[in-house]
Amino acid sequence: MSKRKQHHPEFKAKVALEALKGEETVSELASRFGVHPTMIHQWKRALLEGASGVFERGGRTAPEVDEEQVKDLHAKIGELAVANDFLARKLKPWAGK
Repeated sequence: MSKRKQHHPEFKAKVALEALKGEETVSELASRFGVHPTMIHQWKRALLEGASGVFERGGRTAPEVDEEQVKDLHAKIGELAVANDFLARKLKPWAGK
């Protein structure tokens, strides 16, 4: 049994754009790029649905990281790890019963 082939987003976009041009049929594109015609239809539909997101104002920005909150969370993780380790050691004698 063979694994499914994973295509890069750049390849999918290239094939979908070729399909949008309409210069070749989907069957011709499928044989040229070595993919199933159904995949070309799906990629074309995804491209058309996601195209409006390119023109949104502001775009997607990476969320800002609050360094103070990160420090607090790391400290809390450390406290919980110590408490968990302590309880594991104290409960070990009763674990066998």
